[in-house]
Amino acid sequence: MRPKSLNFEQLVNDNRQELLNDEESISRIEMRLEKKQEALVFKQRKELEYKS
Repeated sequence: MRPKSLNFEQLVNDNRQELLNDEESISRIEMRLEKKQEALVFKQRKELEYKS
């Protein structure tokens, strides 16, 4: 929680840091999703090979 009396520069710096943290979190989520998608595609290809 932020203190009640921050000057403009402090607010900008805090917001910038929060955005950077959010961007890092989003990047980690995207990487996990990509890995899950790759694993799913690999699994589906293997299943198709067994059916052939």
